[in-house]
Amino acid sequence: MTNNLFREIRFSIDKDYMNKKYNKWILLLASLVVVWGALTVRAQAVNTFTTEELLQGFEKTVFGLEYRAWSWRPYMVKKYTKPVRFFVHNHARKERRPVVGRFIREVRRKVRGLDVQMVNAPQNANFEIHVVDRHQYGDVIRRQIYKDPKADAPGRCLVRVVSGKDGIKRSAAVIVSDEGEFLFRRCLVEEILQGLGPMNDDQALTHSVFNDASRHSRFTVFDQVILNMLYDRRVRPGMSFQQLKAILPIVARDALRGIR
Repeated sequence: MTNNLFREIRFSIDKDYMNKKYNKWILLLASLVVVWGALTVRAQAVNTFTTEELLQGFEKTVFGLEYRAWSWRPYMVKKYTKPVRFFVHNHARKERRPVVGRFIREVRRKVRGLDVQMVNAPQNANFEIHVVDRHQYGDVIRRQIYKDPKADAPGRCLVRVVSGKDGIKRSAAVIVSDEGEFLFRRCLVEEILQGLGPMNDDQALTHSVFNDASRHSRFTVFDQVILNMLYDRRVRPGMSFQQLKAILPIVARDALRGIR
C-alpha cells in the first residue's frame, strides 16, 4: 500500500511537472505568435505609406503652426538640438505622472537622434508638462505658461514652443486629465510630439494624431516616421522646405527603415 501510494504521488508530481513544462512552451509559442503578428501589422502599416505621402505629411506638420501668432518663423524647421529634459507637474486630482513617463520612454525608444529623459526638478527641465483638471486649465496657462493674466487659453489642450535659429529652447504643454481617457491620451501624445517640433495640424493627415478630426490617441507609425525624419541629423533648425526638398526622399526612406 505504501508503494502504491508512493507511485500515485510520484505520478501526480510528474504530471504536474509535464503540465508546467508544456504550459511554458505553449505560452512561449503564444508570445511568439503575438510578437510576429505585431511585427507583421507594423510592417504592413509602414509599407502602406508612399514617399509622397510622407513628404506631404512632413511639409504639413513641420512647416506651419496651428496658432501662427506664436512664432515669427512658422515656415522653418523647429527641433531640439540639445537633450530634452521633461518635468511633469500633476495638478489634477488623478495621478498621471506614471502614464506620462511611459509615453516619454516610448518616444525615447522610437525616435532616433533625440535624447530624452525625465528629471526630478523643474529647473533642470526644458520641456514642462502640466496635467490639469478642466477648471485649472485657463489659470495654469495664464500663470505658468505665459505669465500673463490676460493671455488667451484656447483649445482642449495646449503646447507652447519657444524656438530660435538654433532650435527649440523650451516647450510647455498643458494636458487635461478629467474629460475622459481618450482626450487625455490624445492630448498627451499630440501636445508632447508637437512640443518637439511638428507643430501644425492638417485634416488631410488621416494616419496622424496631427489632425483634430482623426480618432488617433497613440503614437502612430506615420507620426513615428515624421518625427524620425525631423530628428535626422541632415535636417537642421531654420531650414526651409525648399532647402530640404532634394534630400527629404532619402531622409524618409531611412526613417522608414528604422521604424521599430
